[in-house]
Amino acid sequence: MLSFRRRVGIASTGDRERGEVRASLEDDFHHFRVRLVHAARRIQAIEGFAVRHPYTTCPLAAGQLSRLHNAELTGLAHSVMRMTDASQQCTHLMELSGLAIAAAARSIAQRWFDIEVPRRIEGRTVATLDRDGRRFLSWELRDTTIIGPGLYNGVSLREGMAAWALSNLDPDEAEAALILRRCALISLGRAKNLDVQLHAEPTGRCFVQQPERATQGRRIVGSIVDFTTAADELCAADRPWLSFREEAQDT
Repeated sequence: MLSFRRRVGIASTGDRERGEVRASLEDDFHHFRVRLVHAARRIQAIEGFAVRHPYTTCPLAAGQLSRLHNAELTGLAHSVMRMTDASQQCTHLMELSGLAIAAAARSIAQRWFDIEVPRRIEGRTVATLDRDGRRFLSWELRDTTIIGPGLYNGVSLREGMAAWALSNLDPDEAEAALILRRCALISLGRAKNLDVQLHAEPTGRCFVQQPERATQGRRIVGSIVDFTTAADELCAADRPWLSFREEAQDT
């Protein structure tokens, strides 16, 4: 059965006072990296790299991360959404940046998230998230609503979930839940033929989809990769970089 998969890798040096964090994500549609340097508990430098992306204008969004310069480190990854206007950023670079900031604030040396969302059958599937090789979350989904386990029953993926997670879950679980939420929604794209698009849609939800530049972002046909039976290949090319053995390349 076709599955959507995403892997997120995070590695850091130093501690909360000074160091560098590198983070990468790869899934069927995307492959991005973020590098963050921090000192005195503030961001001193941050840069993004677009390795594989759906639209020709996606790499331009990396420059928007400069708006996070000098932001204070926080252990809550979702706080990055309040540091700048998220609609003027790449959604995936912002998510990576938030995780990198949280890793710096909490002195996390290494972390891996592995997500799988099998294709829905009659609207239903089970979405899972493993953290550092162990099952951390498993949700029963019907369309875009969680129907189990108990605490999550009835929670909508689209309406108010971030506020709900931050109010009802401990910080570690809230972080994982928001990662899984993102993937459960993105996975819906696997049921569509996205390559028939000519350009980005003017939804205003992210940098590329702002109405003034949406038509400039041409669809990159053939950029989707099926990792259903190739989970080990996710972020495989990032491992030397995450080990601080080489510099990043955006191609």
